[in-house]
Amino acid sequence: MKLLHLADLHLGKVVNEISMLEDQKYILSQVIDLIDEEKIDAVMMAGDIYDRKVPPEEAVALLDDFLSKLAAKKVPVLMISGNHDSDERLNFGSRIFSKNGIYVAGKYNGQINKVTIEDKYGPVNFYLMPFTERNQVEYYFPDDDTSTYEAAVNTALSHTGIDYSERNILLAHLFAISGTSEPELSGSETSAKNVGTIDKVSSGLFSEFEYTALGHIHRPQKVGSENVRYGGSLLKYSLNEINQSKAFTIVTINEKGTGPDINLIPIKPLHEMRELKGNFDELMKPENIEFPDDYIFMTLKDKTPIADAYAIAESRYKNLMGLRYDNSESKLADTEEINEGESGRDFSEMMADFYKKILGREPEDDEWKILNEVAKEAGVTE
Repeated sequence: MKLLHLADLHLGKVVNEISMLEDQKYILSQVIDLIDEEKIDAVMMAGDIYDRKVPPEEAVALLDDFLSKLAAKKVPVLMISGNHDSDERLNFGSRIFSKNGIYVAGKYNGQINKVTIEDKYGPVNFYLMPFTERNQVEYYFPDDDTSTYEAAVNTALSHTGIDYSERNILLAHLFAISGTSEPELSGSETSAKNVGTIDKVSSGLFSEFEYTALGHIHRPQKVGSENVRYGGSLLKYSLNEINQSKAFTIVTINEKGTGPDINLIPIKPLHEMRELKGNFDELMKPENIEFPDDYIFMTLKDKTPIADAYAIAESRYKNLMGLRYDNSESKLADTEEINEGESGRDFSEMMADFYKKILGREPEDDEWKILNEVAKEAGVTE
């Protein structure tokens, strides 16, 4: 049985005020083609289907279109919620969907749903464990050990009645580690050490499954062994993912006891994400404009700030995502690292801090004059 392991679609995601919806639509169309090319028997979607609990209408429409195409191909879909999803919204209509081969587990209700699909070797059982918090397991099993998140997951699995003599696959959305080794993060995950307030879980907990399809970590990778893997996000969502390779994870399940075969197929995005470094004038020369449609983070080496640098750069690169300075007189400062609207601090303190982070100094008198005039016009100060 050949399976496609997807995770962390984050449909509707906006990165630095740029909607990724068209990019996501482009990738999902590749998934449809891939199913035919690779003769995929079922699609696993391991959580964070949407980017937020109340997704925009366009994101809902995109998922609807994607699932409709999979249903038309009669390819079973096994989908769970992640910490970004609304379990109630994702669970809505799940009983109707199942009649069309789309199996959704959006909310933990004291049991882990089981779906069985047959191949030439017999049944393969899929266990769908949606994003679940420790207190949810404790509610259903108050007399069992739920003192840690790992204990709670173990309790949930122990009440599932899994026959480990058969071939079993688990879908889960959590933070798994192997021994003391943690998975490599991408930077665009929320809550690096925890997944939305839950703790780490040892991958050894899943050792008896033929394969465990994990979601949450955005870099495709195994956790300890090949049969416990993160599918990873389909797109790059942050600056430190620029050199990361995204891939479709194809899993072939063989006879019991033989282990899965893993094949990673590189993803070609609609727009690549790049970082450009150099002096502003050089980067703006027409002959140096190589990727005008890509997502660009620009790092300038100029010693002093360039007037209207962002606006000028954006006129050359319409998908400019960020601009920062890195030179001997300034501290490298990503706009994502500047805290906005910190309570208890006035405008002058925040501007002084901003300048220190960008240029390593406070504003000069003429700069303070301009800043105060702009702040007053904007209603920030009186």
